[in-house]
Amino acid sequence: MNFLRQFHGRDTSPSPGSKVLAANDIQSLAKYIQSDSCQNVFLMDRAGVSTSAGIPDFRSPETGLYANLARLKLPYPEAVFQIDFFRRNPVPFYTLAKELYPGRYRPTITHSFIKVLHAHNLLHTCFTQNIDTLERRAGVPEKKIIEAHGSFATQRCIDCKRPYDEEKIKKAVKDSAIPRCERCNGLIKPDIVFFGEALPPQFHVSIPSLRHADLLIVIGTSLTVHPFASLVDLVPNDCPRVLINLEDVGQFHRQDDVVLLGKCDEIVKRLCRELGWEEALEKAWAETVDSVEVDSDDRDKLVVPETTTKVGEELDRITREIEKSLAISKDTSEALSDFGTGETQGQNELLGKRAVEKKDSDEVEGNPPVSELGDKL
Repeated sequence: MNFLRQFHGRDTSPSPGSKVLAANDIQSLAKYIQSDSCQNVFLMDRAGVSTSAGIPDFRSPETGLYANLARLKLPYPEAVFQIDFFRRNPVPFYTLAKELYPGRYRPTITHSFIKVLHAHNLLHTCFTQNIDTLERRAGVPEKKIIEAHGSFATQRCIDCKRPYDEEKIKKAVKDSAIPRCERCNGLIKPDIVFFGEALPPQFHVSIPSLRHADLLIVIGTSLTVHPFASLVDLVPNDCPRVLINLEDVGQFHRQDDVVLLGKCDEIVKRLCRELGWEEALEKAWAETVDSVEVDSDDRDKLVVPETTTKVGEELDRITREIEKSLAISKDTSEALSDFGTGETQGQNELLGKRAVEKKDSDEVEGNPPVSELGDKL
């Protein structure tokens, strides 16, 4: 947090001053949003905005993805997103990627709310920890989104860093194949921040813009993962901050903080009703139906928010698929062979050598260790 404060370049500690909101409630918030004083709205969102789409979150103690992966024969559940483990065995990650890949899930009402904010020329930046790209699929412009932990939107070789074609990786994921670089034969990985990797440069570059915030809305997050969670303290002292979440988290004790507890979609609907944006919100969400990309033969697997498929059922299905992949993945060479890459044992030994060399190189280049990055997913 000290680093972020220095990077922000100003003191943001609470101090007494004139109150901005008439009251700490949704009606006063709506009135402020419609005023000339509110020009730059910033958002911070996490998994809570996507759970109603059917996507399980990562960290809920009993229902989160990590809790369910714990029953599998992984070194530890988070190994699915650990770069060294990925080098040795990419099968678990790509099995999970197939289930979570963009196109299977429809954006939620909350994602459409972000688009509506943009349509009213109020959205400055949406900081998201999510890797699901649902903000993009809801119609929020890419330039307005900072994907702090990366996303499935782009991909590249983990060795030579050459970008990889979007359609090719889509086909590989669909066919349960492991995509490889056409230049050096290195593994292809979506630009998701794994444990042991640095956060995207765009995240750090965008932090100073928070000094211009007139309103910060924090949605669907536990505010426990740093450095992302530290952003909530970097807006000006007189900037109202709003928490929309199932539980009261963080330190929302400033005089203009508003805490709205409940399901994100329901609270967003209430806010839009107060703003007179209800029709615009419904229209924006209706437009997202075409964002789903599912082949006709996979139509029965389409995830419908809060109807035929519940998050718990989806989570069990995802975990079973990974369990199946691990059952045929006794070692790296067998796993890669099963997924159609045709690797030889000699090639696998070369890959292992590359992994060691790359790890040494990372340490020389100064990439921060996992302990400094914290839990990023």
